[in-house]
Amino acid sequence: MKNHDELKQQVTKQLSRIQQAEKDRPTLLAQTAYLGTLGLLFVVPVIVGAYLGRWLDGLVEGYSLRWTLSLIILGVGIGVVNAYLFIKE
Repeated sequence: MKNHDELKQQVTKQLSRIQQAEKDRPTLLAQTAYLGTLGLLFVVPVIVGAYLGRWLDGLVEGYSLRWTLSLIILGVGIGVVNAYLFIKE
């Protein structure tokens, strides 16, 4: 009888764990929002760097991509750090 009670307790405990895991599983909408936020955290610094670099290159006489390329690379670096910090949380 003792083994039967222990087995029943273990099964009940495992069943409650499974039910809790089902409740805690993120929905498709939550996962989509997470990935969208992650994408924005990466893309926005790159776009800002491209526009700011293009504007600075426009101030210089002649053809130049120095600021544009530099700030795009800086934007990629900032985007990677943003994404890493977001995932880490």
